[in-house]
Amino acid sequence: MAIPSFVDRVKFTVSAGKGGNGCASVKREKFKPLGGPDGGNGGSVILRVDPGLTTLVEYHRQSRRAAPNGQPGTGDVANGANGEDVVLRVPEGTVATDLETGELIADLTAANPEAVIAQGGRGGLGNAALASPTRKAPGFALLGEEGESRLVQLELKVVADIGLVGFPSAGKSSLIAAISRARPKIADYPFTTLVPNLGVVVTEAGTFTVADVPGLIEGASLGKGLGFDFLRHIERCQAIVHVIDCATYEPGRDPLTDLDVIEAELAAHGGLEDRPRLVALNKVDVPDAADLAELVRPELEARGLQVFPVSTKNGAGLRQLVFAMAAVVRQRREIEPEVPRLVLRPKPVDAGPEFAISKEGAGEGFVWRVLGAKPQRWVRQTDFGNAEAVGYLADRLARLGIEEKLLELGAEPGDAVAIGPGDGAVVFDFAPQVEVGAELLASRGEDQRLRQVRPAVQRRRERDALYHSEDMVDGVPDDTGE
Repeated sequence: MAIPSFVDRVKFTVSAGKGGNGCASVKREKFKPLGGPDGGNGGSVILRVDPGLTTLVEYHRQSRRAAPNGQPGTGDVANGANGEDVVLRVPEGTVATDLETGELIADLTAANPEAVIAQGGRGGLGNAALASPTRKAPGFALLGEEGESRLVQLELKVVADIGLVGFPSAGKSSLIAAISRARPKIADYPFTTLVPNLGVVVTEAGTFTVADVPGLIEGASLGKGLGFDFLRHIERCQAIVHVIDCATYEPGRDPLTDLDVIEAELAAHGGLEDRPRLVALNKVDVPDAADLAELVRPELEARGLQVFPVSTKNGAGLRQLVFAMAAVVRQRREIEPEVPRLVLRPKPVDAGPEFAISKEGAGEGFVWRVLGAKPQRWVRQTDFGNAEAVGYLADRLARLGIEEKLLELGAEPGDAVAIGPGDGAVVFDFAPQVEVGAELLASRGEDQRLRQVRPAVQRRRERDALYHSEDMVDGVPDDTGE
């Protein structure tokens, strides 16, 4: 099956790389029995505007894009290598939406050409970064965090100053070809144009871009014809030009009826009410069409519309139409010099309260629920297979004030405490240490190996002292008793 050359909407999953785990290593050096510990890092998915692209076809039928993971830290205080970012190049005017939440992630234009749509996970700290005066050489490191994963829809909305709308074969493509260097496909049958065409118009009055919307018919906003898929391409336009075929012989068709039908479809699509309108009564090179244009022109002008009888064959009226387009664009640019676009920004980790505690359930099945960016991140970083790492987590939670707050709310030892939302939370039995005092609190997460090393060092020193004492004879202990 052939892949289409023009694609303006795609869906796929993006997954950022997981951060590498920190490394818990210990260097062995003379006079430093537990010297120099170490660390690790992760990769993001980024959208970036490429001015040379006009379609999203590269991402057609691609179900997943993933960034590589970060590498774990290694010995000798060496950080793990960062996972490389994956850059997805897209046309200007691409809008990214999270399909699961409905959140608008990014709207990419020349002014905002880049956005991160899936943030890479943080790398875990190695034990060198976790050392302290009471924890000289920690025997644990922090785990790397998972990268973001989301189902994303990319949607292309053509960036143009003027949008041409009208029934099939009204002459929109011919008009673009006549006023610019664009060369769209032109034929005498309906729905010749299957993709939006863009043209750049250069005049003494200014330079602007023009785009047409293929296949608008009655019911387009409900999915009939091709207009449902392409109406979005005029959402960014500064003004709309109705191209009306004055030479059609279809029953039930006339310029006023055509205008009303297209306006009804624009209203049903929504968001275009404030755009100025111009009317191009096309094909006046045909005698009957010229007469019809002169007949309906007064009524259209009575509606407050600027009307221009034109012919793309002999060029009649095109200069006046182009100058009117340039004037409207210039006025709109003065009113709105730059339309603000939404670009994804990382949310502050510590915004708002650092944590919140609530009591969920009743009877013996109740649980104290702890939510907050910091405690949830700390839990994700903890290796629960390492008792020292668990003790370090307990220290961090206590310093944040969670134990005090639980006691203040009436929590008792043995109560279930869940950190995180839903079933993925980590559940502890509450074992408060704040009441016991700082001595016991400081011992949680402390490196017990230091207590094992000190006696060994002391014994070596005692042997050295004995070697050089008067009780030694030629390096051998004197056990004669003399």
